[in-house]
Amino acid sequence: MKLLEDRIRRDGTVKPGDVLKVDSFINHQMDVELFEQMAKEFRRLFADRPINKILTIEASGIGIACIVAREFHVPVVFAKKSQSINLDGESYTTKVESFTHKRVYDVIVSKKYLNPEDHILIIDDFMANGCAVEGLIDLIHEAGATVEGVGIAIEKGFQRGGQKIRSQGIRVESLAIVDSMNAETGEIVFRDQPNQS
Repeated sequence: MKLLEDRIRRDGTVKPGDVLKVDSFINHQMDVELFEQMAKEFRRLFADRPINKILTIEASGIGIACIVAREFHVPVVFAKKSQSINLDGESYTTKVESFTHKRVYDVIVSKKYLNPEDHILIIDDFMANGCAVEGLIDLIHEAGATVEGVGIAIEKGFQRGGQKIRSQGIRVESLAIVDSMNAETGEIVFRDQPNQS
């Protein structure tokens, strides 16, 4: 998605350790108008799928997932990274390792919100090693639901996550795929994606 790539080039910052900082418009301060354009693109890309629910993981994916859910006219569910007193009843749980935070989380979704009849689109802001998406796929499978696809705002194509998820036969659509980036020069190279706007 050229609009997103242009914004990443303009306002993103490449940090050492393969970190792409986009907190001024994606995951700290959020540009909702940009999210609306991203949601329209996800709707176009997954128009052929019978999606009835959006699933994401807290916290950075929630903003994008909510706008996408509005575009599909379906609810959004987010996996929590910690047990809380208001999470009642039985739940599905799995472990997820965060590339950014360098730690492992137990992620939880109440069984009330994932059902075998659900057709789910996973949405997240970033994919590096694919651990968060794998965890969400585990939760969906545990519920007996169907993974209809994965929508990612920014994929680090030089890391193994996208390839790993696609090799499972799961459709992954990333709006921007970074093939390389250089912390010294700030250069970001995006993969050409002919099926995108």
